[in-house]
Amino acid sequence: MLSAGTREIIKATVPVLEEHGTEITTAFYKMMLSEHTELLNIFNKTNQMKGAQPTALATTVLAAAKHIDDLSVLLPHVRQIGHKHRALQIKPEHYPIVGEYLLKAIAKVLGDAATPAIINAWGEAYGEIADVFISVEKTMYDSEAWPGWKPFTVVEKEKVASDIYQFTVKPEAGLVVPKIVPGQYITVNTHPTREHNKYDALRHYSISSIDTTNGIKFAVKLETSENNPAGLVSDFLHNEVNVGDSIKLSAPAGDFELNEELVKQNDVPLVLLSSGVGVTPLLSMLEYQVNNNPERPIIWIQSSKNEEAEAFPKHVTELLAKGKNVKRYFIHTNVHKRINSDFLKTNVPNHADAYICGSLEFMQSMIDNLKVLEHKDDMIHYEPFGPKMSTVDVGLKKKA
Repeated sequence: MLSAGTREIIKATVPVLEEHGTEITTAFYKMMLSEHTELLNIFNKTNQMKGAQPTALATTVLAAAKHIDDLSVLLPHVRQIGHKHRALQIKPEHYPIVGEYLLKAIAKVLGDAATPAIINAWGEAYGEIADVFISVEKTMYDSEAWPGWKPFTVVEKEKVASDIYQFTVKPEAGLVVPKIVPGQYITVNTHPTREHNKYDALRHYSISSIDTTNGIKFAVKLETSENNPAGLVSDFLHNEVNVGDSIKLSAPAGDFELNEELVKQNDVPLVLLSSGVGVTPLLSMLEYQVNNNPERPIIWIQSSKNEEAEAFPKHVTELLAKGKNVKRYFIHTNVHKRINSDFLKTNVPNHADAYICGSLEFMQSMIDNLKVLEHKDDMIHYEPFGPKMSTVDVGLKKKA
């Protein structure tokens, strides 16, 4: 239990964290990963370069400072981060390393303003925060479907859009595939050799079906950007991993899941709103809904840049055909207007339970529009590609 004096010091640092939080966490990652290069086997370098990971950590630290009197307020966020940590196999022994370099980063960025009292207070606070994470993650480790990384064989590789492959994998060594919760993801542990890469590269990919009869199915988009090569892991999976090859997975994880209490009823519609490869977790949700209650009203909205990029067209059509009260909208942005508030106002009732997945820009736009249309926060659910805390607004000032 933190002393009243420590808590007061932490709360007094809130304005500093609002101003310099991302600067502190950027310095933190740079120092820690340069001195503990073994951690490069865990941390996603792409998220580092894009700034998503430093922003997510800065948001978490700031949120903790603002709620230092009652850290239980943060438990929903801690659980979401905990799922990612468990999937990446981050263990209690990693937390002291993080604490050491977080304090060093605070001292470096704040300079003379980082008094011994502030550093000591944050050292105590970090220990308290770390204990919350470790406790939550212990429960997740205790209940994971299998421990650590297990080998799986690729039994099918199917192109489901112009830039997306669906992989079906079966476990080796007699491992039993668990029941899949719609919306979950698996984590792939690869070791691409491109660009003289020396480290493991871990990535989360949404599971595309709750049916595990033939194995676990997940989808991978070939990540590209202007003037840059294809993403390290997606390029490896698309172009080097084939049927018969072995890859390592950690157990399914995630908290992006349907409200089970609403699945059986027919008064609150289900809205599944996606762009690009974001359709993947929503596909498993759609499958679950029509299998368990095909009478429930379903509004399916799927955006892609063109018809060739529309993912899972055949499977989506087959699943929607099982629903008895379905409205479907396929938006190709090369010929249609992008989804905006007018479209949502016309087609999405504000009492519907909405699930959103896609690019960060798409997802934030949809959330903002739904909130303007007085859609309740607890009826808006989303899964971004990347650290979710980078999308949470706690007052962190973004650098221009």
